[in-house]
Amino acid sequence: MDFLSQTYIALRGPTGAPQSATDTISKLSDRLSPSTLLADRRAAVLSLKGLTRDCKAEVGDRALPGLIHVLQNDAEIDADIGKAVLETLHHLCEVDEASKELSLKHTDYILANEQVTHTLFTLLGDSHFYIRYATLQLLSTLLQNRRSVVQGYFLKAPNGAPSIISVMDDKREIIRNETIVMIQLLISQSPDIQKVLAFEGAFEKLFNTVTQEGGVEGGVISYDALRCVDGLLRFNSSNQSYFRETSLPALLCSLILFPPNQQLQDSLPQEFSLQFWDQQKAANVSLIIGIMGMLVGSKGNNNQETTVIVRCLVELALASNAPTPLKTQALRLLPSNLTFPLSNVVVTPFMPVPETNGEEWDRLEPASALDVLVELALHGEYNGLHGDRRSKDGLELRGAALNVFDNFVRKEEIKQAIIQGMLPPEVPTEAPMISPLLYALCLPPMSPLDIANVTTTHFAILLFTRLLSSSSRCKTLARSIKPSPSLSASTPSQGHFFVPADGGVPPPSGPEPDDDDAPHSLIPLLSENLSLCFLSKSRVDPANENEAREWERLIVGYLCLLVQWLWEDAKAVREYLEAGGLGVLVEPINQTAEGESLVPGLCAFLLGVCYEFNCEPGEITRSTIYPIITRLGVDAVIGQMTRFREDDRFKSITPESIVLSWPTPGGPPLSANQNQSQNPAEQEGELWFDWAFVDFWKSNHYTVQRGLNTDPNASSSSSSSSSGPSAESAMLISSLRDVIRTQAQELETLRAKLEELSTSSASQIRDLDARAADLASSLQESEDKKKDVEKEQEDLLVLLDEMNTKRRRDKERMREAGLEVSEDEEDVDDCEEEEEE
Repeated sequence: MDFLSQTYIALRGPTGAPQSATDTISKLSDRLSPSTLLADRRAAVLSLKGLTRDCKAEVGDRALPGLIHVLQNDAEIDADIGKAVLETLHHLCEVDEASKELSLKHTDYILANEQVTHTLFTLLGDSHFYIRYATLQLLSTLLQNRRSVVQGYFLKAPNGAPSIISVMDDKREIIRNETIVMIQLLISQSPDIQKVLAFEGAFEKLFNTVTQEGGVEGGVISYDALRCVDGLLRFNSSNQSYFRETSLPALLCSLILFPPNQQLQDSLPQEFSLQFWDQQKAANVSLIIGIMGMLVGSKGNNNQETTVIVRCLVELALASNAPTPLKTQALRLLPSNLTFPLSNVVVTPFMPVPETNGEEWDRLEPASALDVLVELALHGEYNGLHGDRRSKDGLELRGAALNVFDNFVRKEEIKQAIIQGMLPPEVPTEAPMISPLLYALCLPPMSPLDIANVTTTHFAILLFTRLLSSSSRCKTLARSIKPSPSLSASTPSQGHFFVPADGGVPPPSGPEPDDDDAPHSLIPLLSENLSLCFLSKSRVDPANENEAREWERLIVGYLCLLVQWLWEDAKAVREYLEAGGLGVLVEPINQTAEGESLVPGLCAFLLGVCYEFNCEPGEITRSTIYPIITRLGVDAVIGQMTRFREDDRFKSITPESIVLSWPTPGGPPLSANQNQSQNPAEQEGELWFDWAFVDFWKSNHYTVQRGLNTDPNASSSSSSSSSGPSAESAMLISSLRDVIRTQAQELETLRAKLEELSTSSASQIRDLDARAADLASSLQESEDKKKDVEKEQEDLLVLLDEMNTKRRRDKERMREAGLEVSEDEEDVDDCEEEEEE
């Protein structure tokens, strides 16, 4: 009681005179001095805590140094003062709209000394509930305000990572949840901290939290823990490699009830295929699928592990009752270099029983994953149960299936095998098998229009285009496809898409067709369907904009297929022109209706393709088409192509999404990223183009524009053109050809010089060899002469020696005979003796 009284008197001032908040804060700040009692400091901190909400600036200016001193010296000793100072600092740094700059100023002051942050990491080791909780809150606030500074101090802290990991083992739920939130902020955009925490055991701690909370059924806590796992792995190849070396990838499959040791030929348990889904569980599974996609998409992955994860994603997308967005995500995360045997893996799809609200399901016949994938792209989920709807999610799923199919058929032999299965049987008496893809592709347009059939035909066009893309052999095989005249009245064979030798039951054979009903090839059939679409669209009531839009969408699909098929295929161009396709293209180019840009632009482009690659002999030649282009006007034709390129429905297509939101009445078409305020389950969408066609157009429309201005008697570009989907533009190709031509000429010049130098060098070598032979002969003669001279000298020396000996003998005999010898002769003898010596 005396303590409270003394404190009150000290704060009240002399004789009870009123004092301002600034004076009170100044006196409380003075009591934070180390010379005061711990109880006084505790009371001062508690009082300052109460004043921070109304006098945040004053408390920060006057008391912040003392509060930091208390934090560093008293927080570990006394839990109450530690809790109070941590909460006070948290209030000073907490950002709100009214005091953002002030909060950042306080944050910068606290972070000016790295020892303060080290103290906070040390306090995490305190087991007291309020100390840990308040420390986590303060660290989270500091990270939100100045993340990079705190991250730098964390890497230097002696006990930073161990203290974080130890807090993750706390059994108290609120501490654990706050720790996960703080970790998310701590690891953001910091690969070094991600590595440190990963190798300290963060993965195991986080998955323990998920398991304790009930796996994917664990609500928000499991979601936050999985977000931390995702943050530790994303854009961090080192952590991904470490993660794959643990047993945790198998745990990912187990969390969504997929057996990790499942063999390809084994069927999956129904617990995986049929689950109960809510919004939170779908969000949790979405994070797990994202982590799986990282593991199979990164380099250096294990084959067995990749196969298991890819099988899990395929089964989830094709044979489960998972929400549509999850199926779309699973298909999009499959690797682009897909080597998974879709044609050999058998899956068992399920169909919801009508009017049971998804509580009862029927098991369908097993089929190959490739058949189910194509079925999904053609008709949508559950065999087209909701095919008559324009659901944006449903179209996104079918677009993802289209991309997976494209990745699967990138190998030339797979494309050829699929198209080979659509060819007529070799034995004429056999009834042809009807592929679901061929059936949907040749389905004739019917009035009144059926939205489901239009979308099915459009996706069949996109699938078939992927088979023809960049493959002259496949285009040649496709020209041999001759669908049956009764195709529209027959039923496609289910489950026999890949090859016709699967033992499928052929459709019942009907009467033999007449000569007039003989099967036509595919290009004339597509040209006929395109004409029917134009005719049906012209008969639509102008007030019925939706039906006219659907007919236009189907016309666009046919035109896109013909454009890509006829590109660099002169025989296909000849077949299309002989089928009367040229007459269909002229009228749309002439029309100038407001808002009509797609169909006229595509017709202009197709006309340019027919003119560019018409080099086969026939009735309709380039000289026949050129007057039509002249009458339409080259500028007008190119103008239609320019208007097409500027259309929002073309410009909005991206590699990530090909589905556009259904436009509002009277408004422009919405892109894939617009109209997000509407409930995703209720959003309607539409499909116009895929990214493959957009890329094809951007790469080749300059070639068509340039070809429209060429003389018809000039050689067609098809004989020398090497452009294709891989070329960036015709201008680039032309410049590259000039460079290659110049380099070839330089190479020929250098080769001629080399031959000339080789010839001259050979003659010089021959001259040098002859000169060397002459020199060798001269040297040999000199040697012989030298030897002769030496021999003569030796003979002369011998002769001279003999003469000297004879002379001396003669002198001796003269002396013996008493005859006198002249002095000259004696001198000569002496000289001769000296010379001999």
